[in-house]
Amino acid sequence: MNEYSSKLLENAVNELSRLPGIGKRSALRMALFILKENPVYAANLAQSIVTMRNDIRFCLQCHNISDKEVCEICANPKRNSSLICVVEDTRDVIAIEKTTQFDGHYHVLGGVINPMDGIGPNDLTIANLIKRVGDQSVEEVILALPATVEGDTTNYYIYKMLHLFDVSITSIARGVAIGDELQYADEITLGRSIANRLPFDQNR
Repeated sequence: MNEYSSKLLENAVNELSRLPGIGKRSALRMALFILKENPVYAANLAQSIVTMRNDIRFCLQCHNISDKEVCEICANPKRNSSLICVVEDTRDVIAIEKTTQFDGHYHVLGGVINPMDGIGPNDLTIANLIKRVGDQSVEEVILALPATVEGDTTNYYIYKMLHLFDVSITSIARGVAIGDELQYADEITLGRSIANRLPFDQNR
């Protein structure tokens, strides 16, 4: 017996439930909400998702998601280009931007080193980070990766790759609890962690 009385509804619920944090019950509520709305809403929703998936880019400089070849942050002349904050992914950029405590540029690695999952340095954008530091007038690199074993391993690898350059290497203060990811930290705690950053070799 069909649980949803409609195969079309069931298909929609199954697709929606694949989203992170969305179970079947939440997916059903979302599907029924869409069903009750004006058909224009459903069409706009579907089109925005398709357009995002097909047209979104990654910034050529920092690898953050962008609508253009160079993201708005990198293109903003008011930002401090001599300061680079290294993060795991786009969610961390969003979290740090909300604190309004950082006016530099970012570098999105696209993950952290995790041999158990087969992710090594060459699978991330570390090489591009090294090139940026070598080619640009970078004065400080802030390591703002998760306070996890994988995050610490990646921090140390980057530190070893950069310590021969004439650049200050710092990491965010441990206001973010061990094991936490930046995206889940409250804005005040994360902002203080950025503002009170320490030299990396003193933070190990």
